[in-house]
Amino acid sequence: METKLTLKLNRRTIQKAKKYVLINNTSISRLVENYFDSLTVKDSSSLADEISPVVKELSGVINLKDTKNRKTAYTKYLSKKYK
Repeated sequence: METKLTLKLNRRTIQKAKKYVLINNTSISRLVENYFDSLTVKDSSSLADEISPVVKELSGVINLKDTKNRKTAYTKYLSKKYK
């Protein structure tokens, strides 16, 4: 069940948050919800069992079709990057 929440924040903070959500294709509501979820993790033992909201959101974003050559491709990438 979703419930409405009103927050009072500094105007500059709101402007920065709006830019962030546009760039990251999310909403301020989701951003706040994820933050609150991350604050309310029960204890460190359950932390290993729980997947953070950010990880859940990113799950499936990257599709690596060729898993055989991942290490080789990454090595080549690093070689080019640090030449």
